[in-house]
Amino acid sequence: MSDNDGKKPLGVRGGPRAGNVKQSFSHGRTKNVVVETKRKRIVVPKPGAAPGAGMSAKPSVGVASSNKRPAGVSEAELERRLKALAAAKAREADDAAKREAEEKAREEERQRRRDEAEAKEREQREAEEKARQKTEEEERRKREAEADAAKAAAPVSPESAPGSVRQAPPSKAAPAPRKHEDDDKGARRGKGRGGEDGRRAGKLTLNQALSGGEGGRQKSMAAMKRKQERARQKAMGGAQEREKVVRDVQLPEVIVVSELANRMAERVGDVVKALMQNGMMVTQNESIDADTAELIIEEFGHRVVRVSDSDVEDVIAHIDDAPEDMKPRPPVITIMGHVDHGKTSLLDAIRDAKVQAGEAGGITQHIGAYQVTTDTGAVLSFLDTPGHAAFTSMRSRGAQVTDIVVLVVAADDAVMPQTIEAINHAKAAKVPMIVAINKVDLPAADPDKVRADLLRHEVVVEAMSGDVQDVEVSAITGQGLDELLEAIALQSEILELKANPDRAAEGAVIEAQLDVGRGPVATVLVQKGTLRQGDIFVVGEQYGKVRALINDRGERVKEAGPSVPVEVLGLHGTPEAGDVLNVVETEAQAREIAEYRADAAKEKRAAVGAGTSLEQLLAKAKEDESVKELPIVVKADVQGSAEAIVQAMEKIGNEEVRVRVLHSGVGAITESDIGLAEASGAPVLGFNVRANAPARNSANQKGVEIRYYSVIYDLVDDVKAAASGLLGAEIREKFIGYAQIKEVFKVTGVGKVAGCLVTEGVARRSAGVRLLRDDVVVHEGTLKTLKRFKDEVAEVQSGQECGMAFEKYDDIREGDVIEIFEREEITRTLA
Repeated sequence: MSDNDGKKPLGVRGGPRAGNVKQSFSHGRTKNVVVETKRKRIVVPKPGAAPGAGMSAKPSVGVASSNKRPAGVSEAELERRLKALAAAKAREADDAAKREAEEKAREEERQRRRDEAEAKEREQREAEEKARQKTEEEERRKREAEADAAKAAAPVSPESAPGSVRQAPPSKAAPAPRKHEDDDKGARRGKGRGGEDGRRAGKLTLNQALSGGEGGRQKSMAAMKRKQERARQKAMGGAQEREKVVRDVQLPEVIVVSELANRMAERVGDVVKALMQNGMMVTQNESIDADTAELIIEEFGHRVVRVSDSDVEDVIAHIDDAPEDMKPRPPVITIMGHVDHGKTSLLDAIRDAKVQAGEAGGITQHIGAYQVTTDTGAVLSFLDTPGHAAFTSMRSRGAQVTDIVVLVVAADDAVMPQTIEAINHAKAAKVPMIVAINKVDLPAADPDKVRADLLRHEVVVEAMSGDVQDVEVSAITGQGLDELLEAIALQSEILELKANPDRAAEGAVIEAQLDVGRGPVATVLVQKGTLRQGDIFVVGEQYGKVRALINDRGERVKEAGPSVPVEVLGLHGTPEAGDVLNVVETEAQAREIAEYRADAAKEKRAAVGAGTSLEQLLAKAKEDESVKELPIVVKADVQGSAEAIVQAMEKIGNEEVRVRVLHSGVGAITESDIGLAEASGAPVLGFNVRANAPARNSANQKGVEIRYYSVIYDLVDDVKAAASGLLGAEIREKFIGYAQIKEVFKVTGVGKVAGCLVTEGVARRSAGVRLLRDDVVVHEGTLKTLKRFKDEVAEVQSGQECGMAFEKYDDIREGDVIEIFEREEITRTLA
């Protein structure tokens, strides 16, 4: 008996010690039990086993008894290990079963897909075969019908007489040659693909595998569907025409043929064919004009919507604000004046004296504009500006941002050239002016002299019974600052400045720069509406999205209302001073408007100097009869020369044309002069002075002509010649001869020819003639021929005979007098 007599086999579920037993094996008469532990493999010997006991073909699993367990391993530990081994074997069996089930499911899925593909392919082949059989049946019936009709119409032949041998009908014999023809086609196809030259004959493709090894290219599902649809429509009595879709086609001034076809949803080939039928041999990549495209669109049955490139700017809403929506806004003040007259000191004094309570660090001026609050609570927006150049640049672009101009004049220096220039700028902008007489605390101050000097420039202050406010101030002592702010507040009340804050924002660029860390940055003064963070805008030739708004104190804000200056971050490029900012709905609209403006500016720069040189002004004046003034800007080396030139310019002209001096000054030609000339379309005349480098660059960019003179008479003569060109030329007639008709002849192919005697002067072929009868003009025209004997001559002298024929006139008689004259054009000049 073995050790397991009367017990369940070892390793079987429910055995006495089912556990972590690996396997039993025999060495001769001794049967060992192998137990695997975590650290080592232990072999448990059974020395008391009977010889041959437990020997079998397959090793059996057994459990060591408690008195024969390996040394150092407790019974509990051995039992735990045996249980872990059984659990591992169970998990392994479960995993194997699961893998087998998954593999079986995948195989079933693959088989199902193959079956579906084969069934689908069979259905397609059956449908195609049915359609082919149906088509062949229809063709066969058609041929039989034609043969029957031909047989009925044919006369009776001897072969068809009784007793003759009848031949098979043609319809029955027709399929036989078709079979041979199909065989020939198959042979040719086999030669082309599977013959000597067939390079792909031995390759197995996916189509061949799915189609059972048949060669050739297989049709796609779409091709099969189209074929079935055609067969169905043919069986139903022919294809039905689709309903024509009429579209509204937007038509610009020029359009490419392919784009026109795309907008009409028509084939490009059809459009090109239509153009060729209209006599235009073009390709799909060529452009055609709007009139031709309109004909093509109407020919295809669509509607035309004419648009132009400038229509892209229509997305900018031009809203007329309702009176009830208007709310008061702070005034915008620009301080201008001569160098060293105290403009910056006055700005600093106002900033330090009227800083709002609770503001930490004061007000900075890094963005070129800031706001202050007066004692009465009025808010004022000051532009720490960019100078006269930017002021004029803004006006030339139509951005009227300044409401009030404060003209600073030093009491000890009176009116100076840049003071006059500031006055001219303020008058050209048509904004009210307040005169601030600065430095009244100095011993040499003379405010009355300043008021008297201003009279020469048509600036009459209130102290001299005028309408211009004047305030005596001192930036050092603070004298008069409150009075100046009150005067500004009073002037703003008179103007009744209002704006609608509840609309899309609109503003003007005060200055712009390219910051290394922040990118393009623009200082914008909001004029209408409210600019908010996240708004999409277009400004000049640039566009962007408001990434951040920074106010005059360097703080980030979420929005900015009317008359509030802010720095705007988020532009794609740097705009120019004076560009108008408009908020739009989408970034695509902003990009399209910016691209259109950039193209327009590029075309404008291509015609450099258009309308600003003296010769071009002359041409422009001839085209536009309303132009009666010749504007110029004069700069001289000394004040005496400038005054002499201005006086000479005032004397040039008459009741039809005159010269207008926009500005005259002393010193080099600056960017301010170029900006003023560009805004008014005038040339700049320099007398013994030159333009500085920035001014030259600006003139080249803006196309403004600069002329230099060292002799005043040359300058006056050039201006007089340019002004004279504005006058129309005078046409005068000069009589050069008379001729009397002695006899009239009729010449075949010519008409009536007058035999004349030149009685006075000379007769010329190129001159004009008048026919006088009893001293009354009956005809005026030109000569068709002038002959001396049989020769055509250019002229005939007095006392000689000649033959004359009039152009398109034959009513000539003996005794008539011919008057010969020439016209000459006399250029008018100014005295």
